[in-house]
Amino acid sequence: MQIINKWITFFNPEQFQGWGRKKRYFEGWYYKMVSAGETKAIAVIPGIAMDETGKKQAFIQVLDGRKHTSEYFRFDAEQFRPQARKFQFSIADNHFSLDTIHLELPVLSGELHFSGMVPWPKPWYSPGIMGPYAFVPFMECYHGIVSMDHSIEGKLQWNGGSVDFSGGRGYTEKDWGLSFPSAYIWMQSNHFSRPGISLKLSVANIPWIRKAFVGFIAGFWLDGRLIRFTTYNKSVLRKSSVSAELVELIIENQSYRLWIRAYREKATELASPIHGFMEGRIEESMTSTIDVELFDRKRRVIVFKDTGRNAGLEVAGNIQEIIL
Repeated sequence: MQIINKWITFFNPEQFQGWGRKKRYFEGWYYKMVSAGETKAIAVIPGIAMDETGKKQAFIQVLDGRKHTSEYFRFDAEQFRPQARKFQFSIADNHFSLDTIHLELPVLSGELHFSGMVPWPKPWYSPGIMGPYAFVPFMECYHGIVSMDHSIEGKLQWNGGSVDFSGGRGYTEKDWGLSFPSAYIWMQSNHFSRPGISLKLSVANIPWIRKAFVGFIAGFWLDGRLIRFTTYNKSVLRKSSVSAELVELIIENQSYRLWIRAYREKATELASPIHGFMEGRIEESMTSTIDVELFDRKRRVIVFKDTGRNAGLEVAGNIQEIIL
């Protein structure tokens, strides 16, 4: 039965992937929600972690993007209950799925519903954003996109007050494996001057047998079409630079050039996985802005130029490893 579960979930990255894992493993989902008026921004990060000795814990992190605070709630591993062959799991009285989260935390409770999901395509030969790298069994960290963009309905009781997220926008992704990369840049925004646009981009140092390479994955959802820039689809990273104020990236595929300037803002500390357990520390901003320019290389015209708001931005590790 466990083999069947693993086979089915492999082709559905949003589902729990850790069937049969007992140590040196983590898996976490990232639910980002921004209210309609953009006055409230929150990320809820539930997951499971196992260290090298087999010690386990479930957790839920809550990031307040406006107040720049975070809280970490630890649970017994037995309280993490994933469902087989579907994207649904619980941690104690907190329930998570594709289109719903129900929370019963000391500082956060209530239920939100999502609709109009924009998933990353997952054909059998390229199951999700990892593409053919999904078939490589020794990757340090795997990544999945649950929804690039969707609408939200519902309210949360948050630190003693009621927050209505109805009409807001959401984004959901996940990671699983052993550890986060030794160096990476991650960014995301689905708040541009008009709805229906979403950007997700990451650049990371990827261990590969006895060496490493700079890998990247970018998806730009524009007018009902997903434009992809990835290591495995022959895209090229032309520039990767980081300063205290700015992250600048230029990526090209056969048809387009994507130019990014992400402005770094105050960040908040979060726990991150090292060898399976949540003992690392990273910092994330949810108030950054991202200038985006998409250039059509064949027609020699700029087809999109705008600034993304409420952007999530992380710059972590020995960043010199991924500077170009």
